[in-house]
Amino acid sequence: MDVRIGIKQSARELAFETNDSAEELRALIEQTVAGDGTLLTLTDIKGRQFLIDTDSIAYIELGAEVGRKVGFVS
Repeated sequence: MDVRIGIKQSARELAFETNDSAEELRALIEQTVAGDGTLLTLTDIKGRQFLIDTDSIAYIELGAEVGRKVGFVS
């Protein structure tokens, strides 16, 4: 699943791929934002963790499920 997170007052966005489904991500995001959580923690396919301050999130885009890549990948 492709994930893109826009950060307030930043021209760049955080983009990565994760193994979580859209439903799992949506539930985690809603639970964190609705609760007392100030940090949203997400993990990409390489095991890197991203800690994002929920107050600084402008938007979150959940893309299509990641399929198998074909061809030369470096």
